[in-house]
Order: sequence, then structure tokens, then C-alpha cells
Amino acid sequence: MSSAELNVEVNPLGAQLSVLRDAGGRELLWDGDPAVWAGRAPLLFPIVGTLAGGSYRLGSQAYSLPRHGFARVRQFDVVAATSSRATFRLSADEATAKVYPFRFQLDVDFALNGGTLSVTSSVRNMGQEQMPASIGYHPGFRWPLPYGEPRAAHFIEFADDEGPAIRRLDANGLLSPERHPTPVSQRRLALDDALFRDDVVIFDEIRSRSVTYGTDTGPRIRVSYPDARYLGVWTKPGAPFICIEPWQGIADEAGFSGDFRTKLGVFTLAPGAAQSLTMQISLLR
Repeated sequence: MSSAELNVEVNPLGAQLSVLRDAGGRELLWDGDPAVWAGRAPLLFPIVGTLAGGSYRLGSQAYSLPRHGFARVRQFDVVAATSSRATFRLSADEATAKVYPFRFQLDVDFALNGGTLSVTSSVRNMGQEQMPASIGYHPGFRWPLPYGEPRAAHFIEFADDEGPAIRRLDANGLLSPERHPTPVSQRRLALDDALFRDDVVIFDEIRSRSVTYGTDTGPRIRVSYPDARYLGVWTKPGAPFICIEPWQGIADEAGFSGDFRTKLGVFTLAPGAAQSLTMQISLLR
């Protein structure tokens, strides 16, 4: 897909955004170097984050899922594709039923309009019973952006004032009960590797419906998320990318052993019902 301002490519494996370039051919998205982090912008479904013990319970049955679920490693069908729009679909099959025993349909729609890429993921319950699920986005942007400014000059600016606390993960990747003082000052999160020595920074009471990423002088990227419940910000310390992650779901709380349907961040769909999560990525000149 291409416009006068952006060039976009999506890989049907995981329906993953794999290329995001500006009009000058400059790469805005991380390249997925497997020696550092193989992801580029993986789609998270049917869970976000890590399960306690690597498994979840539905009644008396236990099922195992890796961190962030299975959608990111599944081949999606291409439903439609034009120069400005493409839709991808993943449907339940025998393999998914072994780890997630629900009949679902997951559609991911990419629409490019000028300098804005809109991504809408819609999960529908195709079965006859209540279906619990989570979904999330995980795009990794170049840090630094390719506009000549040093890595240390980059920040994330929130659209609104945020609360005084953030959440972190423990050594097992589970949500710690403690709240930590926010690193955001005057609506800005100054990006520094030290922030991510304890993994992702989690805003579990996010107020802003968008953030901008970049520097004071160069072009910035705006990430909007009108219906996300949580926002994560993550990198591997020293790596040349920063992930801005709108989520409708979150890792298990440390010590959680309840039914999946009571898991924090899970939404439940009635038979035939659907729920969507939208993210917009805009290049601001």
C-alpha cells in the first residue's frame, strides 16, 4: 500500500505490519533483526503478555499458550487488497482449538490515507458459548528515527496528563501488585535504556487517547488508540527500537490461578458478537 506520504507492507504471517517508510524511503519501523528481537509489529491474540505457569484454566481444563498468544505465528488469509487497503483473516481450526477451544474469526484491516495508517482488528465469536479473549498491538519504531537527531533526544509525549503511577512485571513476566512512581514529567516520557531494565512500562489507567514519539525538531510519529484499556512502552535496553503498545488485555497478575474468564483485562463476547481494537499511526511533519 502506498500514498504520497507513506509506503506500507503487511506480511500475511501474523498479519504483521512489516514495512513503514516515509516518502523519502526512510524506514520508520524496526526491521525485525532476530539477533535482537524478531518482531516488527506483532498482533497479540488471544492473550496479551504472559500466563502464570504458561497456562490458563477453563473450568477443570487447562490449556497452554506462549506469551502474547498464537496469532503472530499463524498465516492469515488475504480477504481483500488494494493500493490503499488490505484485510486479513484468521479463523479457528483444529490447531487453535487445542490451545484455545473457541470458534473465532479475527479480521485485521489496514487502511492508508495520506500520512495515516489505520489498523482495526475485530474478533468475532462464531460459536455458541461465551468467548473470553484479549487483543493488542506491539509496533516497534526506529529509535532513533531516521531524521538525524540522537537517540537521547527522543521522547514520548502524552496527549493528556497521566496518573502518578505505573505498573511493572516481575521476573516471571507477571504483573506485580506494586505501583511505581510514573517516569512521565509534564506529559513527556524521556526515553532512556534504564527505564526498561525491568521490562515494559505499563500504563494500566491510561488517560491519553494518543501519544507522539520523536524529538523537538524532527518529524514525529503519532500513535492513537481510541479504545485501548492499557498502554505498554518497551524496548530491550540498548536496542534501536521503541515499542508503543495499545492493549485490550494484560499479563496475568502474580499469583493468579483463577478461571481465564476472570483474568484481568479479558473481555467476553456473546455468540455472534464482535469487539474491535483500533490503532492509528500517523507521520507528523
